[in-house]
Amino acid sequence: MNASVSMPTAGAQTIAPAAFHIMLKPRGAICNLDCTYCYFLSKEMLYPGSRFRMAADLLEEYTRQYIEAQRVPEVTFAWQGGEPTLMGLDFFRLAVELQQKYRRPGMAVHNALQTNGTTLDDDWCRFFREHGFLIGLSLDGPRSLHDAYRVDKGGNPTFDAVMAGLALLRRHDVEFNVLTTVHAANAGHPLEVYRFLRDEVRTAFMQFIPIVERDNDTGFQEGERLTDRSVTGRQYGDFLIALFDEWVRRDVGRVYVQIFDVSLAAWLGQSPGLCIFEETCGGALAMEHNGDLFSCDHFVEPRHKLGNLLELPLIDMVASEQQRQFGLAKREALPRYCRECEVRFVCNGGCPKDRTLQTPDGEPGLNVLCAGYRAFFNHIDPAMRFMASEWQAGRPPANIMDHLTRQEAEWQRRLASLGRNDSCPCGSGLKLKRCHGR
Repeated sequence: MNASVSMPTAGAQTIAPAAFHIMLKPRGAICNLDCTYCYFLSKEMLYPGSRFRMAADLLEEYTRQYIEAQRVPEVTFAWQGGEPTLMGLDFFRLAVELQQKYRRPGMAVHNALQTNGTTLDDDWCRFFREHGFLIGLSLDGPRSLHDAYRVDKGGNPTFDAVMAGLALLRRHDVEFNVLTTVHAANAGHPLEVYRFLRDEVRTAFMQFIPIVERDNDTGFQEGERLTDRSVTGRQYGDFLIALFDEWVRRDVGRVYVQIFDVSLAAWLGQSPGLCIFEETCGGALAMEHNGDLFSCDHFVEPRHKLGNLLELPLIDMVASEQQRQFGLAKREALPRYCRECEVRFVCNGGCPKDRTLQTPDGEPGLNVLCAGYRAFFNHIDPAMRFMASEWQAGRPPANIMDHLTRQEAEWQRRLASLGRNDSCPCGSGLKLKRCHGR
């Protein structure tokens, strides 16, 4: 399908947001890898015959308009793909020059680039270090778990190449975090994944993104059937619970896991700060290599095209009624089952792309990860309440670790003082020998 034919346009302008985020894809869906769960590789079909390279004049126009549209003191350029480094270093040198050309006095400009790490060399890493790029490295865990789906065009494993790229980032002291997808191959190994990232990769910042992949021929978010590579809701919840139980006892304040930080913000009564957990969405868009702007990175498909930068002003597309309705639909379509849920304050129904199920009473729009989210957020509630209380009292949330150590020591003392036929102190009603005394 050609994305330039019969596309909807942005429509009437509404109130422009003070700030918004765009994932810029200068090479489109082109990548040197062929990860079997990748949702973006199929977007190449939208542009038959394209060279899939953002032109210099389009890059300049985007840089100018993106900076002008942001009414905040800091602006971040986010580079994704495909694999953005396939554009070559000269493209990014020009990008940095243009950012300096158009930034307002006193404005801080940042760059974040997501990469599979296999194309990196000393020149790339020197450039990243010199210009303060934050690098997101895609890595799904130890060798066997990473290589399950992250393969090259020949179907060969990529773990060694990624680890070589990681070594270069470390050697040049480039700031990086790790993005790990959670899927059918690694969902059953949460501690193996977490300890590998913490102890061998030695990253202090982690994201764990669930793979929920529609099984269809279009590559769009349609149909209810999911691929076998997808993680189930319960698997994802169990994965997060295992990670949290390890993290909350030993790593608070030294390892930062995105969903844990987001959760603490929610327990503090703040905005989650992550689009999938916001009440409405629409502030995180995606732009293709030719200037086509789409409502969201996960909805790069014809019905969610807002227009093209060479034909419509960026701010008009971002502030359009079409985009406003896209963002509001997340809240308006939320089933009653979700609206009445005890963890809605942090979850808000999750990402609309994952809402493929029906609620127990038959209403459509339930997130396929609901069972996992609900189990996870209820599991962490006591610890989050404690950490939020510490934060509000001006004390470090990391005090939770000492608190849990004392709490668990007291629990063991209670168990040791009881006979095997006494009632278990957990309140189950069972004898100790049949419960926590096993």
